[in-house]
Order: sequence, then C-alpha cells, then structure tokens
Amino acid sequence: MALHAVGAAACVIAPSIWPWIAGILAADHALLVGASLWPRSGWLGPNLRRLSREAAGADTVALTFDDGPDAEVTPRVLDLLDAANARATFFCIGRRAAAHADLVVEIARRGHRVENHTWSHANLFCFFGPRAIGREIDRAQETLAGQTGRAPRWFRTPAGLRNPWLDPLIAARGLALASWTRRGFDTVSTDARAVTSRLTRRLAAGDVLLLHDRVTSRSRSTRPVVLDSLPPLLACLDHAGLRSIPLPDPGADD
Repeated sequence: MALHAVGAAACVIAPSIWPWIAGILAADHALLVGASLWPRSGWLGPNLRRLSREAAGADTVALTFDDGPDAEVTPRVLDLLDAANARATFFCIGRRAAAHADLVVEIARRGHRVENHTWSHANLFCFFGPRAIGREIDRAQETLAGQTGRAPRWFRTPAGLRNPWLDPLIAARGLALASWTRRGFDTVSTDARAVTSRLTRRLAAGDVLLLHDRVTSRSRSTRPVVLDSLPPLLACLDHAGLRSIPLPDPGADD
C-alpha cells in the first residue's frame, strides 16, 4: 500500500516516469503472489516449517494430519499412532469437527493436539478478504475450543496458500502459522510406498511431516493411502531412533 502511494505521488511529480513506476508495482504484485502460492514461504510472516533444535532435541519429529476428522479414517489413524506410541497434531476443519465432535474429543483424549484448519477449507481461501478470513478462523476456533476445552494455538491454511492479510489476523487471535518440512501428497497419490518415500527421504530430527486423515475423491473406491503409508513411516521413525510429538506451543519453539 505504501509503495502504491509513493508511486502515485511520483507520477504526479514526474509523469514521464510512469513506466518505471508501473514496472515496480507489477514486480511487487508478482512477489506477493509468489509468496502467497509458496506454502513454506516466510515472506508474509512467521511460518513454522520445522521444529527448532531446542524443541526437537535429537530424536523428535512432528507428524501432522490435515482435513479431518473423518469417521472412517481418523479412528484407524489414531489406533496406528497408539500402537507405535506416537503423538501427532491434527489440523481439523471446523465444520467436519462440528459433525464429528466425538472424534475431536477422542483425538485430544489420546494425547494429540487439535489445531485450526479453517471452518470450511474453501479452495479460494487465499483470495478471501480480511473479514472472510476472520470468519473462517473464528468459527473453527470457537468450535474446536468448545470441544476440547483448549483453544488452538496453530493455524494451517488450505493447501498452505495464503495472502498478505493473514498474518496480522492470526497474530491478533494468538495463533501462529504452521506449514511443513515435507508432505506425502497422499491426497493425489494412491501409491503408499511413494507417499512414505516422500516423507522419509532425508528424514531428520525436527521435521514436520504432513499427511491427511480423511477419505479423498481418489480414495472413495479404494483404501485410503494414509492407512498403508503410515505404518511404514512409523516403523522408519522407530528404526531411525525418532519419535513423533505434537507441535509445541508457539514461542516454545523459538
């Protein structure tokens, strides 16, 4: 906004330089779009991509699951985590949480974190204005806090896409943005070995790993790939001497 104001003033003072001003503004917009479409970017505000050495120590990673809860998948994911004595963070969609409140309560009861993944997981979320973004955050926040007795502290956008409005809005609500170190792409792949390989390649302490605990359009007629990729992932963590923990509170990871 400041750049636009300066550019407008410069054009008034020296109209002949308008092509340069237009080029600078175009570059600014391109930079903002690029930062918005890069989920792991920190250009638009703080963004947790991996745990700090202090939080992770030498032997921990953070498994995270998006888009649940799901009546078919989430209970089975919870059982697999229990069998491996692993704890994780579940970024829940608010309206799915409202429809499956018992599962949200169960996630928290088993020692996992429940965090905010918007109310509706709108595909166009990154194009929303401040009011619409605020409504998506607040409605999910209220629902999840009411179900678990604890207000979420982390926020993750749909597909990790965002815009410049987001950072001040979540900061005002005591939330922090989380992305990931690497993702399995389990919503677009039916190959469990490929999903596991993406997550375990160069695996190291402090990694934040992303999977999804819900039935997707690709898995409606087949077994959800997360159920076949999670067991070897957990076995790989065990073999590497790593354990999965929930995301620490924002600030604890500084």
